This record gives sequence, structure tokens and C-alpha cells, in this order.
Amino acid sequence: MNVIEPRLRAVPRDDLEERIAALAPWFHNINLGGVWTAPDHFLGDYPGAKFRRFAPQLPKDLSGKSVLDIGCNAGFYSIEMKRRGADRVLGIDSDEHYLAQARFATEALGYDGIEFAKLDVYDVGALAEKFDLVVFMGVLYHLRHPLLALDLIREHVAGDLMLFQSMQRGSKHVLALDEDYEFAETNIFFETSFPKLHFIEKQYSHDWTNWWVPNRACTEAMLRSAGFSIDKRIEEEVYLCRIAERPYAKFGPATVYPAKEPAE
Repeated sequence: MNVIEPRLRAVPRDDLEERIAALAPWFHNINLGGVWTAPDHFLGDYPGAKFRRFAPQLPKDLSGKSVLDIGCNAGFYSIEMKRRGADRVLGIDSDEHYLAQARFATEALGYDGIEFAKLDVYDVGALAEKFDLVVFMGVLYHLRHPLLALDLIREHVAGDLMLFQSMQRGSKHVLALDEDYEFAETNIFFETSFPKLHFIEKQYSHDWTNWWVPNRACTEAMLRSAGFSIDKRIEEEVYLCRIAERPYAKFGPATVYPAKEPAE
């Protein structure tokens, strides 16, 4: 197995701590040669502790594979995918601050082959490339248009697998649903395990970018609706998915763009 090991730069500890502090605040708590980027993180060793719980469920060897990390933040998952030998890893984020953290973390750990670019999830069509693995972790609930984002990923960049996570609230049960219901049926919508997407008008957890939070049934239904089959729920809120036929595709395409050039 061709696994690339980290090669920490010969950076004095004081300089490392200074550069980490200059890029604060960090949401990814990454160990850079014994110095943690967010030692007081409210979730502790995050996302490392969570990743270790489901890491054995992922392909161990990504040699010859390409990976797109959407909403890469400080690059934790980009680094982990490169650690597994992925030939190409591209991390994108709409926040230049996170990208600066990601570039520094990968430089400090010696992963020069990882690429980073400022790009919004709604603009992934501009990449004009399909990836063997798409990482879409912890982004969905920060989006005003979450289903559109899934449609765009499926249409433009997902070539095979997707590693997906969303914060979930509400019922963890998944209600067995019929294929169709009569218009007079209203009771089904009062079931707590019916697919529900909770809208946050103001803030949740002191974060105004938390917009839509699904329950478990809604998470899984949205993935299927966008054309992803769920191979397995590999950890609480985390799914390993594969591209599949989009339901009702025979009636026309999903709402995806970029659109054609405007008429002159």
C-alpha cells in the first residue's frame, strides 16, 4: 500500500506556536508536531477523535484516486485522504481564512501535493472534473440551499463515492413511508420521524451560518433524492455514499447549473 507519511517541517516550536496563533481561531484541532492548533476546542480532539471512530470503514489505499474536499476548513480531511495515498487531493472553501490555515497545516506536515482553492460549493461545476471521492463533511447545515448543493455535487463532481456528514437534530428514527399519499392524508406530517428539515432563522450555537438542520430521516432522504445511495451509516451523522440513479430523472434534470451563457 502506498501511504504517504507526514514529514513535519523543521520549524522551531516557538515559531510554530506563533504562526498557529496568528491564524487563530481554528475549528480543526490539528496536532502539528506536538502543538495543537485549537487546544481549548470545546469538542476536544476534533475532528480527529470522530474521524478515528469511522476511519476503518473507509478505503485504506487511495492510490490512483482523486479526492475533492468541499468546505475543507483547515484541511484535516484533505490531509487524511493524502495520508491514504490519494494521487490528487483538492480542498475548496469559500473562506480565505480557513484556506490559509489549511495551507499552513499541510506545509507544516509536509503534504505539499495537496491543492487548495477558494470556491463555493454552488460553483463546483466550474471545476469541470469528476472525482473518485468527494468529502462533504459538516457543510450542509451551513447552507441556505442545501438540496441544491447536493444536486450540484452529484451532477458535476461526484464520480463514485461521497463521504458525507451533517449535524442532525430531532428524531433519530426513520419512518417507513409509502410511495405516495392521498391529498387528504395530513397526520403523517406530525410524525416526529417523518423527514424534517429544521429552519433556523437567527442563530444556533451562537452561529448565524447554521441554517437548515435535518433529522436522520431527512438526511437520508435528501441524499437519495439527489442521486446518492447510502452504502452505510459509518458513524453517528456520517455516511458513505455512492452515486446512483436520481429518482424521477426520466421526467427531466434536477435544478443544476452553471447555466448556459446568457443570450445576447
